[in-house]
Amino acid sequence: MMRPMCGIGGVFNLDSEGPPPERELLGRMAASLHHRGPDERGFYRDRRVGLAHTRLSIVDLQSGQQPLSVDEGRLWIAYNGEIYNHVELRDELREEGWAFHTASDTEVVATAWCAWGPRALDRFNGQWAFALYDRERGELVLSRDRFGIRPLFYAEHRGRLLFASEIKALFAAEPALSQGFDPVGMDEALTFWSPQAPHTAFSGVAQLEPGHLRIVKPGQVVDRAYWRPTTPARSTG
Repeated sequence: MMRPMCGIGGVFNLDSEGPPPERELLGRMAASLHHRGPDERGFYRDRRVGLAHTRLSIVDLQSGQQPLSVDEGRLWIAYNGEIYNHVELRDELREEGWAFHTASDTEVVATAWCAWGPRALDRFNGQWAFALYDRERGELVLSRDRFGIRPLFYAEHRGRLLFASEIKALFAAEPALSQGFDPVGMDEALTFWSPQAPHTAFSGVAQLEPGHLRIVKPGQVVDRAYWRPTTPARSTG
């Protein structure tokens, strides 16, 4: 059975000239996700991005607060999930010269991205959804685990990309966001029990596909599959 986990949310300005994300908007997101992470709330904001996190303390109870930064504040991450091989990855990264300040798997995820870029996703054994912001590149990365165990939804509204662990956090952040039903998503819900990514029940909201990442810069959005299931070749014997 899936254990309850933290909640993440945020906003990214698709227009480089847009106003900074409002603290109140992030607060509404976090409030709507309180049930996912009742232990602690954290926020990060700059001119282009805002991140919110509600924490359920599981790994590194004392120093695992989020959003968390690595590489002298260059990368910021809001993360929901669990990386089962984070201890082994930490040891490998230390051998490569990377330093750690917490015992959390969150710091391992962010540091692995610093060291290996998107190839880090191939190394993770676990379930996750995260938003990672690179201040130097002005780039946001959204990622979801191979089987979509951890949820991650997003919507575009008035030149901004909103994202969160639950759809209601998007509506809490922007009440004007369209809440009309998506007939494809509703059909899938009745056929397959739930809408199939990227569809949701709402026309203005999508979900990141399992095994995918979304890289966002002002004026540029790239969706990429980092993993696809493979089918073994048929035996000819």
